[in-house]
Amino acid sequence: MKTELFTAPTAENIEKAAAIIRAGGLLGIPTETVYGLGADALNAQAVLNIFLAKGRPQDNPLIIHIPDASWLETYCQNVPEAAYRLAERFWPGPLTMILPRKPIVPLRTTGGLETVGVRCPRHPVTLAVIRAAGVPIAAPSGNTSGRPSPTTARDMMEDMDGKIDGVFDGGPCSVGVESTIIDLTVTPPRLLRPGGLPLEDLRSVLGEVAVDKAVVGKLAPGEHPKAPGMKYRHYAPKAPVTVVTGEPAESARYILAHLPAGAGVICFHEFVGLYPGHAIHDLGPAGDKAEQARRVFDALRAFDQTDVPEIFAQCPDDRGLGLAVGNRLKKAAGFHVIEV
Repeated sequence: MKTELFTAPTAENIEKAAAIIRAGGLLGIPTETVYGLGADALNAQAVLNIFLAKGRPQDNPLIIHIPDASWLETYCQNVPEAAYRLAERFWPGPLTMILPRKPIVPLRTTGGLETVGVRCPRHPVTLAVIRAAGVPIAAPSGNTSGRPSPTTARDMMEDMDGKIDGVFDGGPCSVGVESTIIDLTVTPPRLLRPGGLPLEDLRSVLGEVAVDKAVVGKLAPGEHPKAPGMKYRHYAPKAPVTVVTGEPAESARYILAHLPAGAGVICFHEFVGLYPGHAIHDLGPAGDKAEQARRVFDALRAFDQTDVPEIFAQCPDDRGLGLAVGNRLKKAAGFHVIEV
């Protein structure tokens, strides 16, 4: 299969991309978070092809993308008032809401669940493609399952060239980690995945928000994931990762004292000079979590172009976007975490 790369957001290209979706094809789509691998969310066979292209376990549910909150009632039932308050405040944006599905949404899309994750992405290209296609687009991150998520069209082509119909280049992603997922079918609402919208912002609208144990650890064998990213090892480069948490200077010193020969390092900008002779990826300043979010997947993916035998990574604290950055690093490490 030849994968067509769309590079300009012309009306003609938008219509060509929408036609791929309507025909049951697979399209790489840009969002503010990461690039997604999109298909018609209502077409069970097209959705199955997403799982096959990614090598993704089929009990791992997908998120459907819509252009605005007026589409919610078409695909979800018993939509609570809180969903509209969140949509008014944070959509378009990096927030996914878990809601009861209507039968029009196939169980293939929801991973067999009676709930569905819905979001409105903050990217003009993808919003235009959804409207032109006339259907919601189901789209997990556009990487081969288990690998770091793509934040550029080049990353997307690296994993999917020849496997899918097209990729729309919408430039680099501005957020860099996937959407925050909040479950609105339980009381209190529950954070299932930290992402580009901080937990503190959710609490400013909803009040109490519980945090699912999958945010900080692994699901037990046999537990069914209610949202993407909960169950399986995610975001992992080829080399094993060790995450070191704690005050930045202390975690940097720990890595320096325990760093094996040839190992790679993901560290804050202030400490890049500590590790001469090692492959280094600069995660950004210790105090700039938005920049860390933009760089974290690039850091994990970059080491796949090297022969480092293992990787040590500094980790931010859990405040603001640090919860999402740390979650991605810890999942990449299979929760192999050292606290200093």
